[in-house]
Order: sequence, then structure tokens, then C-alpha cells
Amino acid sequence: MGFQQGLSGLTAASKNLEVIGNNVANSNTFGEKSSRAEFADMYAAAMTGSASSSTQAGIGVQVATVAQQFTQGNITPTGNPLDLAINGNGFFQVQDPSNQIQYSRNGQFKVNTTGNIVNDQGNKLLGYPADAQGNIVQGAAQPLQLPTGGIDPQPTTTSTMEFNLDSRGKVTVPATGPAIDFTNQATYNNATSVTMFDAKGQPVDVSYYFQKATTDPTNGDTWNVYATANGVTVGGATGAPTPITTLQYSVDGSTLVSPAGGAVTFNIASPGVSADGVTPLPINGIALNVGGATEFGSNFGVTNMVQNGYTAGQLTGVSVDNSGKLIAQYSNGQTKAAGQLELANFRNVQGLTPLGGNAWKQTTASGGPTVGVAGDGNLGTLNSGSLEESNVDLTAELVSMITAQRDYQANAQTIKTMDQAMQTLVNLR
Repeated sequence: MGFQQGLSGLTAASKNLEVIGNNVANSNTFGEKSSRAEFADMYAAAMTGSASSSTQAGIGVQVATVAQQFTQGNITPTGNPLDLAINGNGFFQVQDPSNQIQYSRNGQFKVNTTGNIVNDQGNKLLGYPADAQGNIVQGAAQPLQLPTGGIDPQPTTTSTMEFNLDSRGKVTVPATGPAIDFTNQATYNNATSVTMFDAKGQPVDVSYYFQKATTDPTNGDTWNVYATANGVTVGGATGAPTPITTLQYSVDGSTLVSPAGGAVTFNIASPGVSADGVTPLPINGIALNVGGATEFGSNFGVTNMVQNGYTAGQLTGVSVDNSGKLIAQYSNGQTKAAGQLELANFRNVQGLTPLGGNAWKQTTASGGPTVGVAGDGNLGTLNSGSLEESNVDLTAELVSMITAQRDYQANAQTIKTMDQAMQTLVNLR
């Protein structure tokens, strides 16, 4: 039976070399997981079905399985926002043309002509869609699709302004004439501006003017705040402006006594013509918050000026955050979630069947997938603009190749030796 052992050894060594060769060939394949051949010995069963004798020699070796090794590969940056790497457990879910689900660690994704995110095989990446407001709608995963349209304008409804008024400033209320002359800086202490937007997304340049009204070391100083919109008075009338609010500070200047909470509401009923010759629509009910304003003995300065309006915008790009959210970026500076990737994991990843094309499919041995978003449970996080390299250790594979080659030679030698023994037997006279 010496030929049997040697022949099985040659077969096993050949299979081992095939596995090593496949690992080496895919050492530069992103998302590839190395494999190893695992072997088992063989013994002839006794005719009676009892256990083999302790003096019985084995009849060779067999390949028990080719097991893939799902260890983490190195993550390398690429700069492409749709290149994704999973740092930790989990698989991307992609849908092939026959609507079957495949699982992959290769994050080389692109956008096709219909706006779907696909891999090199044309399979669509699965995840959760987002509604018109950018809220993720979780449920059954579906092919992710980037929006093709732009983002609608939003009129300004709220604004927040934080600043410091110089307590050393002099009272600038004119003794005669209009309460303030926007063309005469002697009638106010400081000014600043912000761009707001009407319902069509048309810009309105709003300027605020701060005029010290009283100096009162006992009850606290007061300041009048006036506004114009594209040069037109907000509050009162042209030539007879009225303040949109009056600020009264505590004696130490750290707190606004009035208005309560720093809440101011005003309307822009008649904005003036903008620099490009457009007359914007009225903007009503603007809620201005100046609760963070102070009056200290230092120079005037605005530390925060925000408002929630914006003009219309077109899609300019997309990025992916660590939780797998697709963030659409628009030409007006706004961003909005366009969807979120869903990852899958398995209790027994060794039970997955490789399909080629950097993909696996679910089997009974692997069990059903556990799904979720990146960073939840035992699922890994996502690195955008990066790819996971193959986990093949090329040095180790080359050493294993030498070992497998010697193993093949040794098994061939047993066959040669058995052949010589048989030849000697045949030559007996």
C-alpha cells in the first residue's frame, strides 16, 4: 500500500500549492482573505467494523477543507470618497442583477448612470434611504441611490448673534433730527451685517447698527439696535427709523436684563433692491437671539453670527462618515444625508461560500446575517477614502511554498522507493 500513501501525499501537496498560489496571486486584491489547506489522515477500517489495530499503518492523507482566514487587512488611504474600508467585523451587502445578496469586504465603489452605488461587478450596494429632510429611514435594506436633483432654498427664520459692545463707548444718540443716520457714523457706535434669504433663496443683506443710548452705572447701560435690509430701514420709516430692540445690561455688563433671554423678533417687510438688481420677497417673523451678547470694557467684536436660511444648491459631491452615512454636498454649502450603508456579520464566517469577484454567499453553515450600521454592536467602523488590503502575508506564503515543494518531493520519493522495492521483488529468481 506504499503507492497509496505516496499518491495521496502528492495530491495533498499539489492542493496545498494551489492554495498558496491563489494567495500569492491575490496578494494585491483589495478585500481578499487568504486561505489555507487543512489536512486529515486516513486509516482503513477493519472488516468487522471495529477500530483499527494499533499496528496498522495509515493509508495516506486527505484535504479536510480549504479554510479562509478572515483576519483584518491593512487599511490604505486612496483619497477617493467612495472607496470604503471596514475596520473590524462585517461585510458590505451588494445585490447582483438577479437580486441575490452577496457579501464583500472589497469597498471599491462607484456611481453608475442611474445614480446607484455599485462595485466593479455592477452589483448594487445596499443600505437605508433618506427622506427629503435627510433623515435616515431604517427598515429593509435597498440599493442606495444618490440624489440627482438640487436642494430647495430655505428662507431665514432664525438667527443667532454673539458680540461684545464696548462699555467705554460714548452715547451717540443725536440731540436733534432723526434718531440715527445710517450714513453718519457719529450717530452710532458700531455696525455689522449678515446675509439672510427670502423664500426664493434670494439674498438680503441685513446690517445691524448699535447705538449707545444711556450710561447708567446704577441700573446698567442701554443700547439701541437698528437694522436695514439692502439699505432700506427695518422698523419705522425712511428718515424716521425705530430700533428693532433696546438692550439693557446688568451693571457688570455680563448679562442682558432686557429683552428677556435675548429674544428679538422682527420683520423685513420691504427689503431694498439687491446689488444685482433683484427685489427680494419680504421675510417675516425672524427670531433673533442675542442672549450671548456682553458689554465689557474691550473693543467691539462679533464672535458668532449664524442664520438658518440658504439659497438653492446643486449636488457637487458625496462623502461617507464612520457610521456609513452618505453625506450629499451642495453648491450652497449645505449638506444632507442621502442614505446609510447597512453592514452584515455572521456567527460562522468560515461557513460562507466564496463566489469569486471578491464576494461570498450565505450558507446553512454560516447561518443568517446579523445586520446593522457601522459601529453598532460588534460591527466595525467605516473608513472613507480608504481600502482594506489583502491579508495575505507574502513572506509567509513563499516560505510555505518551499515547504509544500519539499513535501511534494518527499512523497514522490516514497513512490520511487516503493517502485524500487517492487522491482527487486519481481527480479527474484
